[in-house]
Amino acid sequence: MNDLDKASITERLVSNLNLFWKENRQFFLLLTCIVFFKSAIADLSSISGASMQPTLLDGDKVWVNKLAYDIKIPFTEISLGQLSDPSGGDVVIIDSKKAAKRLVKRIVGVPGDTIYMQNNALVINGEAAHYEVLSTDDDSIIILEELPDKTHQARLSNRFVSRTARSYGPAVVPEGQYFVLGDNRDNSADSRVYSFVPREEIIGRSNSVVFSLDSDNNYLPRGERFLAGLDQN
Repeated sequence: MNDLDKASITERLVSNLNLFWKENRQFFLLLTCIVFFKSAIADLSSISGASMQPTLLDGDKVWVNKLAYDIKIPFTEISLGQLSDPSGGDVVIIDSKKAAKRLVKRIVGVPGDTIYMQNNALVINGEAAHYEVLSTDDDSIIILEELPDKTHQARLSNRFVSRTARSYGPAVVPEGQYFVLGDNRDNSADSRVYSFVPREEIIGRSNSVVFSLDSDNNYLPRGERFLAGLDQN
């Protein structure tokens, strides 16, 4: 192949690439915007398992507000600035290094709080949380738990569970870290297992379910879960 043939092939290749870009650039620009949006602004997170029942169900897809607390460089954990502080009662998405996976839990203790649990009863800074029984069956008790900032539902097992697993502390939450629990208190690996959560591992906050697929019913949508808000006051 002579130099003229090589130049001709190169010219055709460049021409084809330019044509491909002109015909598809809007698609690639849109794709870039979507990837940037998911990384830095908002995303969906899948709920797998029962650790946040009754607030969140297996198969829920929750909205993640990544600008709830910090502005971060896309695709990194580097913060460019803090917008607000996570507060007690917030449902947060955590990129946990200790668990080596993404977690969805509720913040119960913020930096400086003293956390104490005795048989699932929370005491925060010496003040006992108020509880109200909403319903009970053979397997579980659904309660209303009043934290200092928010009120939400939680689930307790009605079967035998080690009392050791239901107790914790007292312990002071270190600066820059948070104490989190699952709403399904007897079926959740949270700060009682993985210890405190560093702020930089908190991806964002969720206030609503976007949609939900029922794994026990051929993954059919749960209509009542569509755009359902999380019960937080």
